[in-house]
Amino acid sequence: MNPFLAKILVDIARKKIKAKQEGNQPISIKQIVPLVRNFQVEITHALKEYFFIIIGVFSAGFGLKGFLLPNNFIDGGATGISLLLEHVTSVKLGILLVLVNLPFLVLASKTISKKFAVKSIIAITFLAFVVHFIEYPIITQDKLLIAVFGGFFLGLGIGMSMRGGSVIDGTEVLAIFLSRKLSLTIGDVLLLINIIIFSVGAYVLSIETALYAILTYLAAGKTVDFVVDGVEEYVGITIISEKHEDLRIMLTEKLRRACTIYAGKGGYGKHGKTYDKDIIYTVVTRLEIAKLETEIDKIDRNAFIIMGIVKDLKGGMIKKKPMK
Repeated sequence: MNPFLAKILVDIARKKIKAKQEGNQPISIKQIVPLVRNFQVEITHALKEYFFIIIGVFSAGFGLKGFLLPNNFIDGGATGISLLLEHVTSVKLGILLVLVNLPFLVLASKTISKKFAVKSIIAITFLAFVVHFIEYPIITQDKLLIAVFGGFFLGLGIGMSMRGGSVIDGTEVLAIFLSRKLSLTIGDVLLLINIIIFSVGAYVLSIETALYAILTYLAAGKTVDFVVDGVEEYVGITIISEKHEDLRIMLTEKLRRACTIYAGKGGYGKHGKTYDKDIIYTVVTRLEIAKLETEIDKIDRNAFIIMGIVKDLKGGMIKKKPMK
């Protein structure tokens, strides 16, 4: 680590420990090291996540300004609503992107987490800035290419932003919220929302534009699936670590997620030596993975993590309680 950065982190750790302690007790190295390590993990993960968000925003901006906007095309979701409103009002798209997404982000702060909502606000504001101020070349005027590749770059942007633990289209948040209240999957809710948007698009613009918009939406949706395996899917996570008890406490007390503990045996070497080991299994949403990985790294960077797609689930607390 850079010595200057290390000194700053040590100073912050000292102040944090001192604020919690009573009196003028000496602060030991054993108290400082875990905090500094946690700060290191937080910074590393934050840099990686914001890198994904930046790439996502520029990709979405390219899809909008290089393909969709110059040819009066629309998409689904909050972006599609913003594009429709731009056609019927004199408000700039950059402003509409922020205004349309704002209610969804307020909902995100209650449904998912405040940190997720803040990161999403930053991502959407940055996208609005890119759309308003940065000029992209107009790539083509072929309608089929516009629909397919406009959707591809927009979907790539949405997917990369999700990999960074945020969204640039707030309708996914609404879909997660409604799926917890209704007996529908997140994919079903998103489909219903976009049917309404495309119907309005057919009325305001033309049926042909609405049909191309559906193609754009499908291209974007498939790209998002490719990048993040789909926002509508849950992820089953198996964690194998020597520090399984610390991980269990982190999951249940800090993140408020239930987990299952398996009694397992590890085996290695040519003589088949075995040893007892607890295995942790939990389920989270795709949008919560970035947060969980950060917390796992704070405890054990060498933890063996297996992730598998869970199409849907019933019961438990995952649909009822947001992750802290």
